Amino acid sequence: MTRTAEEIAQAHKACLDGADTINVVIATHAKGSDATNADFGHDMTHDEKKERVARSVSYLKHQKTLTDWGSESFTVIDKAIADADAFTG
Repeated sequence: MTRTAEEIAQAHKACLDGADTINVVIATHAKGSDATNADFGHDMTHDEKKERVARSVSYLKHQKTLTDWGSESFTVIDKAIADADAFTG
């Protein structure tokens, strides 16, 4: 199946959203007891944070296997994948 340019753009946006989720959960974890209600995932255990990050990175890794991305940038996504692997490893 060939994706349209619009479908590719939507999928890339979803990847960026996934990268943001990874970054936010890791940042909240890094705050430790200084995390507040305003921090996404503040009420999650460490294992729950790892599970959330693992789900998001799995999606990103799957999307990266697709070969029709054209000129979409994966710099932010690649960094999120590396950070997620380090966090969950």
